[in-house]
Amino acid sequence: MASLQAVKKDNLHAVVDMGSNGIRFSISDLSEPTTRIMPTIFQDRAGISLYDAQFSTTDGERGPIPPAVIEEVVTRLIRFKTTCEDFGVPLQNIHVLATEATRTAPNSAEFLSTIKQRTGWETRILSKEDEGRIGALGVASSFASVEGLVMDLGGGSTQLTWMIARDGRVTISPKGSVSFPYGAAALTRRLEETRRKGRKAEQELKEEMKTNFQNAYKSLLVPESLERAAESRGGFDLYLCGGGFRGWGYLLMSQSRLDPYPIPIINGFRADRAEFIDTVAVMDTISKSDTKIFRVSKRRASQVPAVAFLVNVIAEALPAIKSIQFCQGGVREGLLYDKLSTDIRKQDPLLVATAPYAPPSAQAIFDLFRSALPDTSSPILSRQVPSSFTDSLLLALANLCFAHSYVPRETRPAAALYSTTTGILASANSLAHTDRTLLALILSERWPGDLAPAEQAFQSRLRRFVSAQEAWWCQYLGRVATLIGDVYPAGRVSDHEWRIQFSTSWQQVFKKKQGTTDALYLKVVVNEAVNQAVTREFLQDTVERIEKIGKRKNWIKAEDRLGAERLAGDYGVSVEVGLSSGHGS
Repeated sequence: MASLQAVKKDNLHAVVDMGSNGIRFSISDLSEPTTRIMPTIFQDRAGISLYDAQFSTTDGERGPIPPAVIEEVVTRLIRFKTTCEDFGVPLQNIHVLATEATRTAPNSAEFLSTIKQRTGWETRILSKEDEGRIGALGVASSFASVEGLVMDLGGGSTQLTWMIARDGRVTISPKGSVSFPYGAAALTRRLEETRRKGRKAEQELKEEMKTNFQNAYKSLLVPESLERAAESRGGFDLYLCGGGFRGWGYLLMSQSRLDPYPIPIINGFRADRAEFIDTVAVMDTISKSDTKIFRVSKRRASQVPAVAFLVNVIAEALPAIKSIQFCQGGVREGLLYDKLSTDIRKQDPLLVATAPYAPPSAQAIFDLFRSALPDTSSPILSRQVPSSFTDSLLLALANLCFAHSYVPRETRPAAALYSTTTGILASANSLAHTDRTLLALILSERWPGDLAPAEQAFQSRLRRFVSAQEAWWCQYLGRVATLIGDVYPAGRVSDHEWRIQFSTSWQQVFKKKQGTTDALYLKVVVNEAVNQAVTREFLQDTVERIEKIGKRKNWIKAEDRLGAERLAGDYGVSVEVGLSSGHGS
């Protein structure tokens, strides 16, 4: 992202999202080349529940938004207006949106008129259909591609649709989204009233909700191709957004086997069906916690029973769900994503997020990484490079390979380790947790040096997040990155004269403790004629460091981990590096 001084004001967009549970304020920069990830340069939130405000009377009946609440909202809007002026956001780029609670408020017209009179801003009331469509686009903005069912849980309502988003094109149901009055705040209130009437009334509410969801699914006209794909995978992917579901996601994080869960970002968090629908475990987490749970406010915690009730209904009413993807994207992200061209939308968020840090010859560095990995077509599982090591990941790695060169030598490994969670990629909301983990592990290995005990513990949790196979190949690729950095310290590769080349093969070698075994043979050819300072002797220490990870004592231990790809026993590969001289141009 460009510095604030360099940002063109016309590319700044301010959004006010007046939801049922709170009001969110943000300013985003849609400048190139990071337009696709829509960087946020300012954000704030007012914990004003427009839904609860309408039930603040002693009789518990719904009434108008009270004058005091209207005044509080207007005061926060005026403050944000000053912020927009400070940043130089053009008036035409300021968008004030309101959803369910404002749309259905008895004094909605008076409320909006007061906002207009005091701020000069027009408020756009989103219809149920628009709210569902924009929310769905927010989900599309959160990933490189989406294919599955989509739900948005706000305070006053929840929406359901299906989505296929790939290559910049987003397709949802021709019916749009089906909206239900089962938002986290609304359902909390209704569930409390129902439970006072007894178990029969609660069961009737559950049956009502199940029937409504089942009928909605039928009305959405899910394509046969999407249903077949889900059947072949063992169920649909379910994409969730909205504050109520985000709170549920953070609770699932808090009870993860990796304690604490290493990535404090909701977007890209993935849970399997069993974890998601284990409402008893989530409720226990809330009831037994003596301290505040990360990102779960008291208000959000009070709505957990209602969200648990909804989750149970979803599990019974919808077709088989295999996995759940949590998204940060909502109304703000959806509104901005709607403004992007197809060419911008189809860009890979991982590459866009890392492009500002790319060295002069990122493509050539990528080519070296690719040539240092063996052929992925081997039928032998132990020889296979994990499928998660995609070309996109390797190009992102090439972009980031020199990003921490300016950091003091002794802190480079730690800075790289945290770079994808609290460092330079922390603000990139569209990245999968697996990609964040793999890049962090590779980059921390790229810079030789020791980690402090706290960083070692974090590294251990990241290694357990992925499979043992992925963790080992991260070590290997990180040390290859060190070798590349030794040869090309500025990340600049001449188009005419190469300094180093890689090739790989598998060979049978004899080890004292292992006997005859397969070894990855990395052939390193150094063009000493081009740069006499880059010699085999100069690279010897780095080469030995690569070979060391092939020793059994440095293999990744078989232990409890979250990675989907599991192998029996410890995982590692013997490594032999052959250094030779070559010539060419």
